[in-house]
Formats: sequence, C-alpha cells, structure tokens
Amino acid sequence: MWNKRLGIDLGTATTLIYVYGKGIVLNEPSVVAISKHTNEILAIGREAWEMIGKTPEYIVAHRPLREGVISDYEVTRRMLTYFIQRVCGKSLFKPDIVVCIPSGGTEVEKRAVLDAAYRAGARKAYLIEEPMAAALGAGIDITGPSGSMVIDIGGGTTDIAVLSLGGVVVSQSVRVAGDQLDDAITKHLRKKFNLLIGERTAEVIKIEVGWAVPPKEEKILKVKGRDLVSGLPKEVALTSSEIYKCLSEQLSAIAEMARSVLEKTPPELAADIGEKGICLTGGGSLLRGIDEMLAKALGTPVYVAEDPISCVALGAGKVLDYLKLLRDGFLYTKREK
Repeated sequence: MWNKRLGIDLGTATTLIYVYGKGIVLNEPSVVAISKHTNEILAIGREAWEMIGKTPEYIVAHRPLREGVISDYEVTRRMLTYFIQRVCGKSLFKPDIVVCIPSGGTEVEKRAVLDAAYRAGARKAYLIEEPMAAALGAGIDITGPSGSMVIDIGGGTTDIAVLSLGGVVVSQSVRVAGDQLDDAITKHLRKKFNLLIGERTAEVIKIEVGWAVPPKEEKILKVKGRDLVSGLPKEVALTSSEIYKCLSEQLSAIAEMARSVLEKTPPELAADIGEKGICLTGGGSLLRGIDEMLAKALGTPVYVAEDPISCVALGAGKVLDYLKLLRDGFLYTKREK
C-alpha cells in the first residue's frame, strides 16, 4: 500500500499524528503565530506556543480550536496542512486520514473537520468519536458484547462514552477540561492576589501543584505575574491544597457528567463496567488523584490508561483495521468535485 494511513488527534491544546506502522510521529501544540499586518503565518506548533503572552503587538499567537471545535477554519486548515506535510514529506500519494472529534458534535462541526482534512491533502477522510478512538488506543476490545466506559479529558472537552459491539451506546461531551482548569487557576489568582498570569503559567501551576483530591503531599510553588493594582511584577506562593480547592468545581462537573452517562447505561453493560472499571485517557487524566476522585464519586473502579496522552491518536491509527466492524462509529464522505 503506497498511501500512508494517518490517525490524527486534532486537539484544542495539542495535535498528535499516528502513522500506521511507525507509531506517534508528531506531538505539537495546536497553536499558530500570525502577523496582523500581512496575515502571514510566522510559526506553527511548539515554536508558536512559546510565543504565547510574549509577542509584539503586530503578532498574535492563536489557537484555532476552542472547546474541541474549529473556531478559525482557515488557520486550522493551514495548520493541519503543515503538520501532514511534515509527516508525509513530498509524497505523490495522498494519505488516508482518520480524524477524531468530540462526542455529540454537530453536522456543521463534522463537515468543517472533514473539509479541512480534504483540503489539507487527504485521499480519504474518516471521522471517529474521541472516546471510541481512546478505547482502541488503550487496548480495550470494544467489538464484543461487553460494556466498556471511557472518560477522555482533553484540552477543550471531556468526552464520556459507554461502548459495546463496536459502537457507542451512551455518550456525552462536556466543555470542561484542561483549559477550564487553567482558567479556574487564573481567576483564583486574580481574585485572591490581584495577580494576572498567562495561560502557560496557569498550566505549569496545574501540572506542578494540582490535585483532584486533598493533597497527599503539600508542595509550595512560587509564581510570578503582574500586579493588577500597581502594574508591577509580583511573586506569590501557592500551595497544593489551595489549587485543589480552586479546581474542585470544574472536576465535580466532570464527575456529574460521568454519573449521568452511567445512569443512562443499560444494566447489563453497567455490570460489565463495574467489573472492568472505567478507563481514563487524555492529558487531564494525569492530574494527581483524578482516578481516586472519580472512583469515589461514581462508586466504580477507575484507572488511567498506560499512555493516556497518546490513546486517541493511537486509536485513530488503528481504526482503519476495524472499518467493517465499526462502520456505525464513522462519518465518511468522498470529496465533492
């Protein structure tokens, strides 16, 4: 087969590309730096991410996806084209591409992703819901008559689904995920300390001292930002307990959504899930204690997948092998001439 087969996790925060037979070959922030004067793209991916909050007035470091949805179609298309060309080089053969989308996306949102994939150079493009891809990437057998539940906590959305016989039985998507946790930290520092920080700093705080349960070890992190009163640089000390409290509201929303999905699950499948446990994937699953918090809230065992960040892209890459079994999990369109 001359055509490359790509699985793409086109995420709000990060884009990962899996090449069939090679594994994950690209892991870059979904960020584009653009000149306001010329509309020229100056940087894409990690280089653009490093510019966030540090650009001169005529450059904007832009995230073209928000809450799992394309917010700037043209910039998304150019970013996707750049990433695909990096992976495929100057091959004469167009790749077959599977792109992951949040559960419950609208037809307009699905068409936008498909069209972006075709215009970026796909020969054939398929869409698959993120929880199904995450389950495949985590090594879960979803083709048999047994229930499995996946909670994929990404940058813009948390996707929750119960899967059986190669399809989605119950699913919901909530726009509470990594970005909203970062926003909660930013608002807390603004309210308590009159301190303004950037989104990169908020993410560092979450990674360094964030907890989903009362911290098992107290850690102190010194954070620098701009004082909103004086306008001058300022440093404050944050504790793990403090960040745990400011994240609790957003994490409770994820737990409530997961409970809602379980309540809608047929009893036979719910019994399977109670026996096998719930699988956590996505970058948000790396927050300390989130498996413990969800297990307590749901009364069901919860575990983090072996490679949670890569699961969706890995699953997207495996999907073409399961095409006949998973037909209901796809939306596929031939390119319109």
